[in-house]
Amino acid sequence: MNLSRLLLTLLGSTVAPLLSATASRLRFAVWVSVLTATTWSAGAATKPNVLVILADDLGYSDLGCYGSEIATPNLDALARNGLRFTQFYNTARCWPSRAAVMTGYYAQQVRRDIVPGIASGGRGVRPGWAPLVSEFLHTAGYRNYHSGKWHIDGLPLRNSFDHSFEIGNGQNNFFKAPGNTDDGVPNVQTPDYYVTIAAADHAIKYLREHAQKFRDQPFFHYLCFTAPHFPLHAPAADIAKYRDTYQKGWNAIAAERYARQVKLGLVTHPQPPMEREVGPPYAFPEDIAKLGPNEVNRPVPWTELNPGQREFQAAKMAIHAAMVDRMDQEIGRVIAQLKAMGVFENTLILFASDNGASAEMMVRGDGHDLNAPMGSATTFLCLGPGWSSSSNTPFRRHKTWVHEGGISTPFIAHWPAGIAARGELRHTPAHLVDIVPTVLEVTGAQKPATWKGQPLPAAPGRSLVSALARDVTVPHDFLWWEHEGNRAIRAGDWKLVALKGGGWELYDLSRDRGEQNNLATARPEKVRELESLWTKQMDETTKLAFTDPPPADAPKRGKKKQ
Repeated sequence: MNLSRLLLTLLGSTVAPLLSATASRLRFAVWVSVLTATTWSAGAATKPNVLVILADDLGYSDLGCYGSEIATPNLDALARNGLRFTQFYNTARCWPSRAAVMTGYYAQQVRRDIVPGIASGGRGVRPGWAPLVSEFLHTAGYRNYHSGKWHIDGLPLRNSFDHSFEIGNGQNNFFKAPGNTDDGVPNVQTPDYYVTIAAADHAIKYLREHAQKFRDQPFFHYLCFTAPHFPLHAPAADIAKYRDTYQKGWNAIAAERYARQVKLGLVTHPQPPMEREVGPPYAFPEDIAKLGPNEVNRPVPWTELNPGQREFQAAKMAIHAAMVDRMDQEIGRVIAQLKAMGVFENTLILFASDNGASAEMMVRGDGHDLNAPMGSATTFLCLGPGWSSSSNTPFRRHKTWVHEGGISTPFIAHWPAGIAARGELRHTPAHLVDIVPTVLEVTGAQKPATWKGQPLPAAPGRSLVSALARDVTVPHDFLWWEHEGNRAIRAGDWKLVALKGGGWELYDLSRDRGEQNNLATARPEKVRELESLWTKQMDETTKLAFTDPPPADAPKRGKKKQ
């Protein structure tokens, strides 16, 4: 699809009704021609560039434009001049989400989440028929860049990326360079090293090179921050900005965020109470003991904490806020580079989080020094369930669960040359699997019928291009989840969800996205209908995962905690 035709598709439904029937086509065509001419300088590529940005463990309400008190002016500006989706979903975990973003398939279909009986999960190897979207874009003439977390099997440079900054030291220390590489070359440790800044530095470095050497080609940039994943690490100056912000506690912050969300039109359902008996998804009592007497592993009411606990917990959230703030600052630097190149107007920017905020609590890496300043390199702190509940406002549960708090993400789409709407909301349910078909449609890249001699199976993702133009429902038959025994399916406004080993719960999300009124007993026929759909999808997914068996030496389960 060429740019003019795509602009007509995206903008025509908005502009045309404002013009007379006789003059509409002529005036709109002139308007498109002027926009196209002013967007691109001579010799520049006419296909849109694409920048996909992923945050890590960011809660639904952690951005200013989604109700937060955290300063995120750059992402807020993208939302103000583009679109926010109110019902966008991830997979509840980091590596399955990255598989969904880059392949357009559910992670289990490509063996990047657990499928019983076959090597799969966090170290699972994709079938040969499951290429990344970068392969299709490379064939269409795009240069591809990756900056940040990878967490996909295979190396970026062997998947049609031209350059890659890979965070190889896990999430153990934001202040250390060892393990992080630029095209395989280790980063140099500097006194002021901070990995969020390093990821943006890499993105800017190769965007500059692109402008100098490859300006006649469009680009796809996959920018993956590790912020605000644990450990809670941030520059001291960023933490200081939020030193007093969270003294009021997680209950008050959640209530304030919810009130802003209602005012913004993001939600209409009642705010669910914090589940005070729901703690971390994995028990590490020895680790919690290392964190000292002020750590708390349940979201008990703030008023029940003693003064030392309140001070400690407020300081933790200040670090989390600083990590989000710094990520936004670095996104601002990348945006400034796009503007300096003259390509900002025709770059589709998509922003999301890989899962909800995390209630995990553990100590890894170099351990935790109780005497070091909180948030510094020798500390290892996690957000915990109190603040995670607040960050996931207005939903239940956390990362790894498939209730709304674990799978709901902010989703921002910004593209001045292709999206006429400014500051509008989109209410259609959508999912990370929709990113690939969306990118393929806007770029004109083709998905072949076969790959490496094997047919490409039908994928669950749907293009969001129609929703970029206006607030329509993207036609999914259903959206489906499974992670570590937690199960869910959403069809229309109905959601069936179950905890690992638990029974089905049924919710009408048109009224109850807070998942408070379980209708399973009142609507058994709907439970049976959705359970049948879930089971059928699981069966088909398993069958697909067994095609093109993985290497014999692949790990049996390959799962690791992140």
